[in-house]
Amino acid sequence: MSALAQTRDPGAVAFYNGFNDQLATLPEAQQADVRAFYELNGWRPVWTPARMQALRAGAARAERHGLYPGDFFDFDAVAADRTAGEMKTTAAALDYARVLAEGRVRPEDVEELWEMSKNRVDLPAGLNDALANERLADWLEGLAPTDIGYSNLSAGYVRYRRLIRDKGGWPAFRSGANIEPGGSDSRIPALVQRLVAEGDMTADVAATATGNVYSAPIQAGVRSFQARHGLGADGRIGAGTQRSLSASAEDRARQIALNLERRRWLKREVQPERIEVNTAAAIMVYWKDGRPVHSNRVVCGSPDNQTPSLEKPFASVVANPPWYVPAGIARREILPKGPGYLASQNMYVQNGQVIQRAGPSAALGYVKFELRDSYAIFLHDTPSKAAFNLSMRQRSHGCVRVQNAVEFARLLLSPDPSLLGQFDTAQDTRETKRIQTGREIGVRLLYWTAFVDGQGRVAFREDVYNRDKKLAEALGIAVSLPTVVDDGRNVANDVGP
Repeated sequence: MSALAQTRDPGAVAFYNGFNDQLATLPEAQQADVRAFYELNGWRPVWTPARMQALRAGAARAERHGLYPGDFFDFDAVAADRTAGEMKTTAAALDYARVLAEGRVRPEDVEELWEMSKNRVDLPAGLNDALANERLADWLEGLAPTDIGYSNLSAGYVRYRRLIRDKGGWPAFRSGANIEPGGSDSRIPALVQRLVAEGDMTADVAATATGNVYSAPIQAGVRSFQARHGLGADGRIGAGTQRSLSASAEDRARQIALNLERRRWLKREVQPERIEVNTAAAIMVYWKDGRPVHSNRVVCGSPDNQTPSLEKPFASVVANPPWYVPAGIARREILPKGPGYLASQNMYVQNGQVIQRAGPSAALGYVKFELRDSYAIFLHDTPSKAAFNLSMRQRSHGCVRVQNAVEFARLLLSPDPSLLGQFDTAQDTRETKRIQTGREIGVRLLYWTAFVDGQGRVAFREDVYNRDKKLAEALGIAVSLPTVVDDGRNVANDVGP
């Protein structure tokens, strides 16, 4: 029996009788959720003045999520609509709730391969419960991620917005000749203001910097800036640092908003033990018992061979792995070089498959971290160590090369001495051996160009995969971010995965 059939409320009956006509005034995409909500509440109007005030309070918090209330609510227009104002308010509340819970756009629409666990919430039921218990604003706020990464990035967004409102951001930094430590340059005063604005230099220290001299205190601030942007922290203001300095406060705020959106896509519950790779920063973090306990630099896919956004279980460690070369790499980069090249790389062909034998110069190095059903994307060691020292470490064919990979494998296996013993023995004998971890470890490959570092500062990376650009277009956000300066042009690219 329907909720309507059980009620004798004449208001509910009257509302129900006019429901379909009012529903038809809404966009089709909103209609299913709105209908589900009123079915749950017995076809009763819900938006009293007190509840509208609670909705206004919830919408007022939109900025901390990189959102604008005006995108969802026109309170004056709704209040003036005597015919469909009730239903339009419900539709707007559900739209805002969905953005907080799941994001504004589908990740698959802006990334070529995005395969992660999405957040899913029964929003009509949640809204009905929130209104019944008079906790609408709190319910809305609880839909967004509550983890420290999102919360800190949200706080960073609010700080940048306040900086823009109160001070107009920071002075533009003009690109030009390199600025060397101890030198003099007319751009120094603008540079100092920029460093103070973002917290790389305190106002007290800035007060000691006079004139155009690039002094030691300013150099310390620049090194802090460089570290936050993943640049070589050498204090030299070269091409890469100048590109990062060219970004406006508005652009950086909008970049933070894009990354808040990416985080809202993800399921809120995560495994307490997991490996997270930020492919934009080329950094890996290992979490144990819900805490970050280890981090490494990594080399990720190049802009032409991007590492996708994936979430897969970690299956096993392979000591001294051979490399079964993907057909595309073999066809384009190996076979045309002839038999002599194959022999020099310890490769052979078997049943049409190019295989590289395990060894000290093998592309996978001394260890491979296998992921289950991962489109041939995995983590591994590499003999090519030089790229780990670069700022731009997006250089592989899509797999993730891990710095100090053997030591990291030992860390993963250390809870079970017998497994660690097997691995160490295999390393001593150079035997190829697959070792199951015996427990579930998740691996998440993420693309975050703005995040909060271990010192509580907002760190930025340039949009090497152009995913910020594509997401901004989908969201209707105008953003102009610096292009990446490749500091590894003199580092030879190898044919590893």
